[in-house]
Formats: sequence, C-alpha cells, structure tokens
Amino acid sequence: MESEDDMHDANDVESGDDDFYSGMDSEGDYDYDYDAADYEFMGNEIDDADEVIDSRGQKSFTILKEEDIQQHQEDDIMRISAVLSVSREVACLLLRHYSWSVNNVHEEWFADEERVREAVGLLEKPVVQNSSAKEVTCGICFDNYPPDRITAAACGHPFCNTCWQAYISTSINDGPGCLMLRCPDPSCSAAVGQDMIDALASEENKEKYRRYLLRSYIEDNRKTKWCPAPGCDYAVEYVVGSGSFDVTCSCSYSFCWNCTEEAHRPVDCETVAKWILKNSAESENMNWILANSKPCPKCKRPIEKNQGCMHMTCTPPCKFEFCWLCLGAWSEHGERTGGFYACNRYEAAKQEGVYDESERRREMAKNSLERYTHYYERWATNQSSRQKALADLHQMQNDHLEKLSEIQCQPESQLKFIIEAWLQIVECRRVLKWTYAYGYYLPEHEHTRRQFFEYLQGEAEAGLERLHQCAEKELQVYLHLEGPSKDFNDFRTKLAGLTSVTRNYFENLVRALENGLSDVDSQGACSKTTSSKNVVGTSKGKGGRVKGFYKAGGSTRNLDDSGNWACDQCTYLNIKSATTCQMCQHRR
Repeated sequence: MESEDDMHDANDVESGDDDFYSGMDSEGDYDYDYDAADYEFMGNEIDDADEVIDSRGQKSFTILKEEDIQQHQEDDIMRISAVLSVSREVACLLLRHYSWSVNNVHEEWFADEERVREAVGLLEKPVVQNSSAKEVTCGICFDNYPPDRITAAACGHPFCNTCWQAYISTSINDGPGCLMLRCPDPSCSAAVGQDMIDALASEENKEKYRRYLLRSYIEDNRKTKWCPAPGCDYAVEYVVGSGSFDVTCSCSYSFCWNCTEEAHRPVDCETVAKWILKNSAESENMNWILANSKPCPKCKRPIEKNQGCMHMTCTPPCKFEFCWLCLGAWSEHGERTGGFYACNRYEAAKQEGVYDESERRREMAKNSLERYTHYYERWATNQSSRQKALADLHQMQNDHLEKLSEIQCQPESQLKFIIEAWLQIVECRRVLKWTYAYGYYLPEHEHTRRQFFEYLQGEAEAGLERLHQCAEKELQVYLHLEGPSKDFNDFRTKLAGLTSVTRNYFENLVRALENGLSDVDSQGACSKTTSSKNVVGTSKGKGGRVKGFYKAGGSTRNLDDSGNWACDQCTYLNIKSATTCQMCQHRR
C-alpha cells in the first residue's frame, strides 16, 4: 500500500507521463533563470523497489563461452540435418553459406533446392564415375596410384592423398577461406566438407580448421559478436530490436553492440565516430599551428614565437630574418619603425585592414582550438577517473572487503552496498565522460538548450562527486579501525542512499539526452506534454525514502507538501522537525 509520501500531488497530474524537469513558478509560468536553480531534474515515480530491480535485471544479450558457442553451433547443424534429411557435413556447408541462419537455409532450400545445391557446391551425382582400373591417375601430379591412395570429393575427380594433403594444408594456412574449399579441378565447384578435412589433414591443421569454423559462427552471424576487449574470448548474443545497444561482457567490459566502441550512452554512434576521429585527426594539429604560429616569409615553414622581441630568425638553412608582426625583412626595420618590441608598419597596415583576413582566420582557429581543448580535457579527465575507480573497485573486491568484514564483524554479503556504490561510480564516470562529447556537438545557436544541458551536466557532476567522496574518503576511516564502529550503520545508510539517488539521476539524464532534451526548444520555451507538477522520483534506501533530485543552492522548494525537507548536500529527505540531515549531518 502506498504511503502518503508516495501519493503527493496525485490530483494535479493530468497525464501518466512523468516530467523529468520542472521550471514552473507559482503562477504556472515557466522561468528560465537557471542561476536561481528553477529547473529541477526529477526521477520517475516508482513505488515498488522490486519493480526497479526487475526492470534493471532484464538483459537484451547473452554471454557465450567457447563451450556455449560449440553447443549452439552443433545444435543448429543437427537441426538442419534433421529437417532437410542431409548429412552433418552438408548441413554445416549450408549454414556456413547462409551465414549460420537456420531460417534462411530453410527458406532457400524449400524455395529452390536445385539452385541452393548449385550455389553451395552440393552435387547429387558425381561428374566422374569411379574407375575399376588397378591404377588411377592423379589429376594434379599425374602419377598413377592404386585406388586406396586416391580420394575424390562428391564430384568424383581423383587426386592422390599426398596432393590432397598439400592442397588442404595450403588452404588452411591461407586463412578462413578454407571453409569455402572447392574441388582442386579448375572446372569443378564441388564443395569439400569437414569429413575430408578430418580424413586427410594433420592434427594441427584440423585444429586450425575447427577454430576457423567456430569463429565463423560468431563473425558471420548477425546476432553474435566477439567482445572487443583485449584478450577476451567471450562472445555476445544480442536480441536484435530490443532497444539499448549497450552490452556488458563477463570480463566487465561494456561496449556498444552497434559500433563495437566502448559503451557510450547517451551519445549516438555517429557522434562517437566523429569525436574519436577528431581526437586522432590532424585537423587539431593544423588548428594549433594556425592559431599559434606564422609562416616564414621566405621558406613558408611555420614558426612559433613564445617569448622575446619581434626580431625573428628562421632555422637553417633558410636563416631569413624578419619582423614577427608585419613579416617584413628585418633589414628594413630599426628605431624608425618602433624598435625590437613594436612595428609602426604593422600598426599602419592593420588600420588599413591589410591583415584583417589573416587575423580573423587566426582568431577563429584559436577559438575553435580552445573550445575543443575545453571539452577534450574534461572528457579525458573523467576517463582517467573511471580507470582509477575501476582499480579501486578491484582492490575493494580483492582486499578491502575481507578486511572490513573482519573489523566490523559482519559477513561480506552485508557489505555488498560498497561494491554497488563503486560499480555505480564507474558507470556514472562513463556517462559523464560522454556528455562532454555530446556538449561539444550541441549546436551553439541553441542557447536555451545548451544552457539547460550545462545545468544538468553540472548537477550530475556535483552529485557524482558526493558519492565518490563518500566511497573513497569516508570509507577509509572504517578500514583503519581496530574494532567495530557504532557509526558504521549510519555510513551504510548514507552510502546506499547516495548510490540510489545518483543512479536515478543519471538514468534520467541519459534518457533526457537521448531524447535530445526535447522538453526545451531552441526558442527558449519548454514544450511540456503534461501539466503535472513536481513529480519527484523516489528510491527506497535502507535509511528512508530518498528524493531523486538535486538542488543548486538552498531554496524553500526543497520542502515537500508535508513539510519534509531535502538536504542541499546529499538530497536525503529529512523529517520536518530535523535540524540536521540524518544522513550526512549537514545543517539545514
């Protein structure tokens, strides 16, 4: 049954859709003064904690180990063999030809069996009839051999075992193309199946062929991909059309199914591709050169001036001496032109507009470079913080958790809230990192949308820093105690609450950015699809109900309808009579 806290303002909600943000004043008009923190980023109203767990537990992918891949592959082969009444080797060739799609094999086979046989190289009758002669001539080396030393594919073309072995060995060593092996006769297209490989190839080549066949099941199948993490041998089977492309392998690496880059929600794959290309392209080098250097008037090599006077000397073999400002020969300069630190000629030419175009280009390049540097540095900083958090997470799992369990006399199962906090920090660092790529490509002319985005991003960063500070710094106190602490349960409540609040905020931030901040248009007006008032997301923490929103500064809007107030520091919802936050002890 819902509590009164869960049912606040129910009569004011005219639609079932929850608002992510609210910028209404008391008269119902929208106010765009972001500095006054009139926008609040809200969570969705969810009353059942189990429902939250279930929704997060639904995965659109399955992790496959090598044994799982082999079993899936064998099941598909046997299914085709049984339905089409063909041998295992023929079923394998059919699936390989149709990229391991059972449905495609069925459709094509029953639509036109003869055409499929011709395409795959499955002959119903041999082209060359078996000879009853005591000796048979090999079609490659042209030596005569007894029939027991001659082997032929389904076509019947005879070749000696030695030539077959050499042909198969060469094909396998050339790579995965051996899976489409055909008869050595140039005029024949009969397929060579795995049964001949097993009969004629060496053990080493058999193993190579098996690995190629196993890899083809993943690489040619549109539903499966290898995990791109270095050294990982797991594959991922994805349910196409299930929504989010983010998948997490058993090795803990998260990546995008669509582009196989690192998981990058809320940024789309196209933006990620542009960002990665920009980070590695020479364009930024050229921008830096244009913004910070000038070409030598004689040899045109770029020169950077980082100190000293205006008298420049190009490097050998040029050695041309010139004025940095006007780029004229230094032999024409001296006291009459302003000395070593000024140039009258440059000032006069600048007044006449001679240097307007070059200065404009240099200024544009400088501004572009500064803007890119701003976003890239923050992107890279969050990446570094995420790597550090991953290392701290592994250290916590391998060392500190056991130590903390001994100190606090609690089983490790009751300390999982710490691991959950670190996992959330790692995930939030990833999201925050990609918001900077999102911000870089946000159109500059959409001032309201950009301002709103920067506000949401700033609030997300502040909330994450609170969680990171609690998990990293405050936990250290309990790791260095000699015995149990009576304050540890309060720490548990605080960390669990911050984890829940931060998770809710970031989930809603991701959804909002993926929707293109659709509640804010470029003209500076919010397009509200509902007229519901401040719908506040809640999460059931161990210490009470925590409101899923953040504030930028104190405000009476931190009060809910019953008079309870949200802490400005950790956002915990405290009872009306409390003067300090029950979670972080911050004064009201």
